[in-house]
Amino acid sequence: MGEFNVHRVRFFNYVPSGIRCVAYNNQSNRLAVSRTDGTVEIYNLSANYFQEKFFPGHESRATEALCWAKGQRLFSAGLNGEIIEYDLQALTIKYAVDAFGGPIWSMAASPNASQLLVGCEDGSVKLFQITPDKIQFERNFDRQKRSAIGKMLVDRQYMGVSKRKCIIWGVAFLSDGTVISVDSAGKVQIWDSATGTLVKNHLVSNADVQSIAVSPQEDSFVVGTAEGTVFHFQLVSVTSSSSEKQWVRTKPFQHHTHDVRAVAHSPTALISGGTDTHLVIRPLMEKVEVKNYDAALRKITFPHRRLVSCAKKKQLLLFQFAHHLELWRLGSTVATGKNGDTLPLSKNADHLLHLKTKGPENIICSCISPCGGWIACSTASRFFLYRLNYEHDNISLQRVSKMPVFLRSALQILFSEDSTKLFVASNQGSLRVIRLQEGGFTHPRAFQPQSGTVQSMCLLAVSPDGNWLAASGSSAGVHVYNVKQLKLHCTVPAYNFPVTALAIAPNTNNLVIAHSDQQVFEYSIPDKQYTEWSRTVQKQGFHHLWLQRDTPITHISFHPKRPMHILLHDTYMFCLIDKSLPLPNDKTLLYNPLPPTNESDVIRRRTAHAFKISKKYKPLLFVDLLDEKTLVAVERPLDDIVAQLPPPIKKKKFGT
Repeated sequence: MGEFNVHRVRFFNYVPSGIRCVAYNNQSNRLAVSRTDGTVEIYNLSANYFQEKFFPGHESRATEALCWAKGQRLFSAGLNGEIIEYDLQALTIKYAVDAFGGPIWSMAASPNASQLLVGCEDGSVKLFQITPDKIQFERNFDRQKRSAIGKMLVDRQYMGVSKRKCIIWGVAFLSDGTVISVDSAGKVQIWDSATGTLVKNHLVSNADVQSIAVSPQEDSFVVGTAEGTVFHFQLVSVTSSSSEKQWVRTKPFQHHTHDVRAVAHSPTALISGGTDTHLVIRPLMEKVEVKNYDAALRKITFPHRRLVSCAKKKQLLLFQFAHHLELWRLGSTVATGKNGDTLPLSKNADHLLHLKTKGPENIICSCISPCGGWIACSTASRFFLYRLNYEHDNISLQRVSKMPVFLRSALQILFSEDSTKLFVASNQGSLRVIRLQEGGFTHPRAFQPQSGTVQSMCLLAVSPDGNWLAASGSSAGVHVYNVKQLKLHCTVPAYNFPVTALAIAPNTNNLVIAHSDQQVFEYSIPDKQYTEWSRTVQKQGFHHLWLQRDTPITHISFHPKRPMHILLHDTYMFCLIDKSLPLPNDKTLLYNPLPPTNESDVIRRRTAHAFKISKKYKPLLFVDLLDEKTLVAVERPLDDIVAQLPPPIKKKKFGT
């Protein structure tokens, strides 16, 4: 891999928001996840569990329910009393409707997905008709005091001790009339709705059982507890020769440290999330046909998008939080040492700027220019551009006023290498370029879109010479534009999996694209075809361990002096690909360190392959080359995140 001085950065104090709701879509095999800050994320489970879309949070939107209906239509509801539908193409909120019942605590779609029901704070249930363009109020079911046709009373006692109140946290109604309830006394109870009688009682926890989800086949269900445990129940035959079946608790899982506030059940996996911010996907081994990496446990903690940008020339890092940005200058040292040594800093890292955005909206995207002189960021309704001036150790900030309205809701922002142009991708599918000048900008110009397509562009890459712009939408396509002519130059052949990162190499203008299935392609922009190296890779195939990695590549860059080197990283490794070396095959050790230095050059060359991988730094939020001999790696240790969470419920251990 070669020797680099590495800036090991751990002062990005990022803490993901806790998970409040999850909703699984069986038709599209997608998962919607809402977090406590109002953010909604969409994961494509068929695309290696990639987070392909997200909707930024809002301080007034505390989501309490998520629901899929009519195939690909997604709704949410929460404490502000509104029902929201999301536009999955433009990646924006389509509309919001007030249910006029106070805070909404629950929501469900009818079996035929033509109606939506919400449970409100005032005790009423509102019924809405789902029309092609919106939802329309249809009927109100008032709170019933005496005219209910049936009533099932839960036991308020726990371990023989009377409790003042037992709260039902979740209910599931099955097609055969079975009712399943979970409550604050730690019980999972099975009821017969026809007679209102308790069929089976399962005491599973000393704390609340907070969530429940049933499989599409209704032959198993999953519950989550305040102790962080997930329990799996299955409907099994009483005896091998009997047709009679009963619900049996089969498997407990402890993958969370805090409350499991939400669970979902796909045909092949149990899904859970909660206060500890982790999204856990546990495959059911008896349901997985091929025992490969699809059968492995997935724990997703960090967003599958960049929250860090870098001004290499000034060695600055810009960190993106929900409602503010932080600008830091890296530390420096004059000390020297051998490989692996930790060098003392002669000058510590400086926190130069804390830039808070106004209003309740979360920041969608942000970027700092390579020269360090510009910062841009966007929320759902506002676009901000700032000019930075440096005088010795002082920094001054000037906001550029009167930004055009059509720059609002930018999904991606990127500066050119020479910091003279700013590229903006909006949620309406438009791409614009702004020419920057001292204290302002010239009128934005729009790229000519591809005819017949309107989709949000989520990833951008500009060539170092500023002549080419590559853009990837929420689907798997990549379009390349001529910056001077503002026209579409070519479209990379379609691929079945979403793009997770892309970058354009200097000198060659080769576009390197990473996909969620861990495939990497190299496409020649001038020649409008895949390069010879890329064709060789696809013919031979990647190493099986490379393809079994469970976090996507989120950043790609290039060595400034070695055109054959590609640097890329995911959450748990960074890799330098040397295209001049042979590819590793499945009989080769992928994570093989270089042979000892006392070996001959012939032996070293014979045993070396193109992939040089380091797992020393993790979890990684950002890795890039500052210059030919210096790397910066931004880590976010999980222990640091846990330390900032509320204390978990203490479980009594045996013998204590």
